[in-house]
Amino acid sequence: MIKAALSHVQFETIHPFLDGNGRVGRLLIPLLLCNEGILSEPLLYMSLYFKQNRSRYYDLLTQVRLEGDREEWLLFFIEGIQQTAVGALTTAQRLMKIDEEDKKRIQGLGRIAVSALRLHRVFQQRPLCTIRFLAKETSLSQPSVTAALRSLEKAKVVKEITGKKRNRIFVYDRYLEIINQATGINS
Repeated sequence: MIKAALSHVQFETIHPFLDGNGRVGRLLIPLLLCNEGILSEPLLYMSLYFKQNRSRYYDLLTQVRLEGDREEWLLFFIEGIQQTAVGALTTAQRLMKIDEEDKKRIQGLGRIAVSALRLHRVFQQRPLCTIRFLAKETSLSQPSVTAALRSLEKAKVVKEITGKKRNRIFVYDRYLEIINQATGINS
């Protein structure tokens, strides 16, 4: 974690690109943690922590650059890792709970449940989908997808968001809302 913390400061100090330094610098954190075996997948999203603590983040980066004071930065960074990890665990638990609740709803739909469960799996990977995309991903016909979507809408699992007759987009809104909250997109 110390390597990741110091690498982030160094990268942000060097600032090698005209644009995107912050994004790349934040991306380095989970990649370095994976490389060191701390994470098995690069799923730690530190951006929200840095955003929520923006002035402290910039002050500490400046302190390291100008005064070489790494201790406060390291404490801040490790606190961020801890908060982010706890937040990720909480988010995963909330998503799993919604998954269980929705699977129960879907299983109660009768014969259409098999197709609806296939759509549900796709929505978990991509919470915004079109009928055409769902048909391609599930190998179901477009009429079968449409029928399953009607059932998922009635069960309040997904909803249509365009209001159109064609090229409609459906959203797994409860799922997407949790992901947006976890990443700070709605804040």
